[in-house]
Amino acid sequence: MRLLSQSRRLRQTPFSEGVEDKGVTAYTVYNRMLLPTVFESVEADYRHLKSHVQVWDVSCERQIELNGPDASRLMRRLTPRNLEKMQDDQCYYVPIVDENGGMLNDPVAIKHSEDRWWISIADSDLLLWIKGLAVGAGMDVRVFEPDVSPLAVQGPKSDDLMARVFGKEVLDIRFFRYKRLAFQDTNFVVARSGYSKQGGYEIYLENGAYGMPLWNALFEAGADLNVRPGCPNLIERIEGGLLSYGNDMTIENSPLECGLGKFCKPGVDSDHIGMQALARETEVGPTRQIRAISIPGDPVPPARSAWPLFKEGKRVGQVTSAAWSPDFETNVAIGMVDTGHWGAGTKLEVQTPVGERAAEVQSAFWK
Repeated sequence: MRLLSQSRRLRQTPFSEGVEDKGVTAYTVYNRMLLPTVFESVEADYRHLKSHVQVWDVSCERQIELNGPDASRLMRRLTPRNLEKMQDDQCYYVPIVDENGGMLNDPVAIKHSEDRWWISIADSDLLLWIKGLAVGAGMDVRVFEPDVSPLAVQGPKSDDLMARVFGKEVLDIRFFRYKRLAFQDTNFVVARSGYSKQGGYEIYLENGAYGMPLWNALFEAGADLNVRPGCPNLIERIEGGLLSYGNDMTIENSPLECGLGKFCKPGVDSDHIGMQALARETEVGPTRQIRAISIPGDPVPPARSAWPLFKEGKRVGQVTSAAWSPDFETNVAIGMVDTGHWGAGTKLEVQTPVGERAAEVQSAFWK
C-alpha cells in the first residue's frame, strides 16, 4: 500500500473532515488539493451514482476571479467561444487556448456581471497565464483566487435532496444557469451543472467556515434518499464522454481535435488568443480527433499512460482513458484517432498493459 505524504502544499478543503469521516479510500492531487477518487470501490460508487444521490467534495475546482472594468474584455481574450449573448446568471463551458491554439484548460465560466467573472478551472496553473495576459495588456482588472470551494450534488435524486436544503426555488434553475440561494445566515451561488451525466448541482461555497455545516445539512436531509459521499467516477465519465484535461487532452491538442468545434465560433469583434491558429485549422480540418472506443473482452486496467492504437501495424492514435462498464458489458474508452481511421465501426488494435486487444471506434459515447 502506497501512502500520500501530506503537507501545506496539499491544501485541505472545507469538507475534508466530512470526507475522511465518510471513509474515503483513495485520492488524487488536483490543483494542489486532494480530490477523492474512491469510497467503496469504483464500480460500487458508479452503481450508486446512477441510482441515488451523492455529495462530492470538488473544492479542487478552484476559481479564478476577474474583477474590474476590463474583466469582460479579458474573458473574451481567453476563449474562442462567443460570449456576446451570455447573461449574468449563466455558466458557459469555455475552451481556453494559447497562441498556437493548444488547450490550456477547459473550465466553466460563471458570469456575475460585466465586471466580475469566476473561471472554474480544471487541473492547471491557469491563474498565472491569465495574470500575465492582464498585466501585459495593461488591463484594469484584478485576477486572483477567491475563497470559493465547490461542492457537487449529483445523481437522479439530486433534485429531491437540494429542494430539502435550499427550497423548491432550486428546481427552477435551468441547465448551466445559477441562482443565489440562502443557507443559514448566508447565501451561495447554486448552479445546475456537474461532472456527471446523471444530473445535479454545484454549490459554490464562499467562506470555508460554512463547509461542514453545509456538508452535514445535506447528509441529514438525504438520509432516506440513500445519500452517500462520492466523487467523479471513471466509468461514468467515460461512458458520458466527459473529457479530463491532462488525461484526454493537453496543450498539444486543439479544441477542434477535442471535438469542441461548436465552442470555437468567436464573435465578430473577437481577438482571442490563438484566433489565427484556430482559423487555419478550421479551414483545413483537424488531423486527429477524440472518439469513443470500445475494447471487447475481459476488463482492462485504468490507463496510467497513453495506449498506442494501431491499424495493420501503423500507429494511428492512442487511448487515454479506459474502464470496464458493467452496464454496457465492454471496456469503454476515450481515444485520439488520426483522420481516415476515426469513422464509426473502424476496427483497430490497442496495446494495453495486459497485451494487444481488439478495439472499435464508436459512433457516439454511451451515456
